[in-house]
Amino acid sequence: MDLSSILKPEAVKVIANVTSKKRLFQDLGEVACAGYGLSANDAVDALQERESLGPTGVGHGVALPHARLDGIDTVVGAFLKIERPLDFESVDRQPVDLVFALFAPVDSGVEHLKALALVSRTMRNAEVCEKLRANSDPATLHAILTEQIPARAA
Repeated sequence: MDLSSILKPEAVKVIANVTSKKRLFQDLGEVACAGYGLSANDAVDALQERESLGPTGVGHGVALPHARLDGIDTVVGAFLKIERPLDFESVDRQPVDLVFALFAPVDSGVEHLKALALVSRTMRNAEVCEKLRANSDPATLHAILTEQIPARAA
């Protein structure tokens, strides 16, 4: 599995300003609808339901909201770069400007976890995040996210 199999170029957007987490989830729902034909309302509801269990802001300006949805048969992603960072109740209390959301089938099990681990590894890479923050073209952001990053020895 690699990010190019999860993330379509059409599901990468740059947003100037988001005023709330709820608005961010609405934007993610719209991207999921446009990129994958998902119900925007179902996507928003599922993201909010998951977020109510605990914030998905993982620190260093990154959030990884994720949810399971009826009616899809594979894990898909949406990426938003926010030009004015948003308070996201992250673990490090830092505002978020890079958001990679995942939507998985309700019964996806291990596939969802593998995708989440892949996205998490990618977004923990300081070099990747630096490149993402230095660019505002969606096509360039997609290319940065989907380029193969060699695994580093532990």
